[in-house]
Amino acid sequence: GGRSRDAVPDRDVRRGAGVLTPMGYLRVVLLVAGKDLRTELRSREQIVTLLFFSLLVLVVFNFAFDFTVIDFVTLGAGILWVAFIFSGVLALNHSFQIEREEDRIQGILLAPIDRSAFYLGKVVATVLFMGLVEAILVPVSVLMFNFQFSGRIGITLGVLLLNTIGFAAVGTLFAAITTQPRRGELLLPLLLFPAAVPIALAAVKTTSHVLAGRPFARYASWIGLSAAYDVIFLSAAVLLFDYALEE
Repeated sequence: GGRSRDAVPDRDVRRGAGVLTPMGYLRVVLLVAGKDLRTELRSREQIVTLLFFSLLVLVVFNFAFDFTVIDFVTLGAGILWVAFIFSGVLALNHSFQIEREEDRIQGILLAPIDRSAFYLGKVVATVLFMGLVEAILVPVSVLMFNFQFSGRIGITLGVLLLNTIGFAAVGTLFAAITTQPRRGELLLPLLLFPAAVPIALAAVKTTSHVLAGRPFARYASWIGLSAAYDVIFLSAAVLLFDYALEE
């Protein structure tokens, strides 16, 4: 009948070896995020690329529309999130490209750690990279498009963070899935964008309401959608990342 303990696959043995205490788990998450941040800060190449690309998006839209006639509230949220999302895709592609080129994936598969901690570390790093872009682009766009910001800084930061986490959560999972294929950088957007439609829609709608200074009740349902998306995808990815990384 049953399988003997000696017949358990190596993958299952490694999973068992990856059980960590809560503090150990958090330490792995922070180590992975810190490693990514140090790598990018040393080279500065990726940060400059992200900022340049994002600013280029703003410049293109500035020339495409006459914002002396069109209210920035009408198009501003969409413009900002186009820049944020594409900068996030670039960050995700580069993050896993390094792992692929230096063959670090095999080391991760063999390491006695919970791989979901590696996933969460990548999510944290992506959120920080996108947050840096957002911290620069929002003030620049306010000046570039001559927009009178309502000053609701707290709720604006909360909305940006909530939706950035959702995008980073789904993006990191699909970036891991497309790590192995040779043209994974081309496959990632094809898989990611359809799955990211709900969080992108919620992000644009919520940001638009915030920029217009509308009461919280007007966009509470969109906040709920963003929060539900974050919880669902983070939970699903933590459970599935082990398989995504191996397959």
